[in-house]
Amino acid sequence: MTPATTFAGRTVALFGLGGSGLATALSLQAGGARVVAWDDSPVGQARAREQGITVADLRSADWSGFAALILAPGVPLTHPVPHWSVDLARAAGIEIIGDVELFCRERAKIAPDAPFVAITGTNGKSTTTALIAHILSDAGLDVQMGGNIGTAILSLEPPAPGRYHVIELSSFQIDLTPSLNPSVGVLLNITPDHLDRHGTMENYAAIKERLIQGSAFVVIGVDDEPSRAIADRHRGPLVRIGVALQDVDGLTVRDGIVAGRSGEAIADLSGIGSLRGAHNWQNAAVAIAVAQALDVADGRIASALTSFPGLPHRMEEVGRRGRVLFVNDSKATNADSTEKALTAFRDIHWILGGKPKKGGIDLLAPLFDRVAHAYLIGAASDAFAATLEGTVPYTRCGTLDVATKQAAEAAARSEAPEPVVLLSPACASYDQFKSFEDRGDQFRALVRGLIG
Repeated sequence: MTPATTFAGRTVALFGLGGSGLATALSLQAGGARVVAWDDSPVGQARAREQGITVADLRSADWSGFAALILAPGVPLTHPVPHWSVDLARAAGIEIIGDVELFCRERAKIAPDAPFVAITGTNGKSTTTALIAHILSDAGLDVQMGGNIGTAILSLEPPAPGRYHVIELSSFQIDLTPSLNPSVGVLLNITPDHLDRHGTMENYAAIKERLIQGSAFVVIGVDDEPSRAIADRHRGPLVRIGVALQDVDGLTVRDGIVAGRSGEAIADLSGIGSLRGAHNWQNAAVAIAVAQALDVADGRIASALTSFPGLPHRMEEVGRRGRVLFVNDSKATNADSTEKALTAFRDIHWILGGKPKKGGIDLLAPLFDRVAHAYLIGAASDAFAATLEGTVPYTRCGTLDVATKQAAEAAARSEAPEPVVLLSPACASYDQFKSFEDRGDQFRALVRGLIG
């Protein structure tokens, strides 16, 4: 744990008692603050009380006694309307911050030069965060990884010289971190997302840019126009990353080969299963640039890339049977995400369906020639069948176990060099599963049953 000592002796309000909220409350208490916490969920309230945290309804609290409101990142700060706790904090004239801000203040207080890598972007944050942490760990460094990727930042060990914090940040977290100042700031990409929480694309991009503005050294993917504009405005040390764009003063990737500014090859990604596809080439090139900035040798970086296992449920290679490769991409809960998987493979036996999202799979039509057969499951089966009709042969399977068995049998009959059974549903999971993780875990278990 990192005790948050900058509110020692003062009382703070905290709203939101999920995983990061509970960790924040405990961190504040360990640092000497008095915490009054609330959550609309009785489960969250009970969990906090069990941990010795004072729980009281902040609607009826005396806000004149609070030094700050610590807000969970999932709670609306501005759009579509501010949460009631935000209104009360503003009326009391106190600051509204999040757990990452507490970490930044603690770092400034106890170890201002401690290495801190912060990663944001619309897509690829988790993979890039995990890959950077993997490279640094492989180089023998003390690495603490967390933030939006899973472990709450204040649950990690405290900042210290020689300890590298590698932290994934969402736009919600950045919005609650006014003093964000990483050693290395990463912006992967910007595409429309979370506009219900930020109002406009301009607001969303501006929040992402705040991470860059506070960073001592910056790495930016410049394949999209909003990120390119941010790079062009930046006046500090900067490395640009281009995959779709090759005329870039920085690192570029072509056919899986990462090249430096003078065209020298740095790493070959083409044979690394966990880094398939152009989107992962960008992730890897960004990770390389960060590692170089932190003085990891190119040879050590290239070696670490080959041992990167990838993340569960994100184009995760879960097994082989003969020539057939089985890939768990259960995290692909919409067509945009599935597009990346379809781009990475050919001769695909595609398992898809679930609770449909707006727009269905229409945007994937240009990639249908990569699909040998589709196996439909869940509530979206009728809609997806209508989209595939006359273009991609399909079978209505209903459930994942039936689809996995039929796809494996058909793939085994294929004459392709590497037929792929791909679970990339382009749908939410909640019609048949607890979560996308549950869906992916069940697919992994089914595959292991097939291959022994």
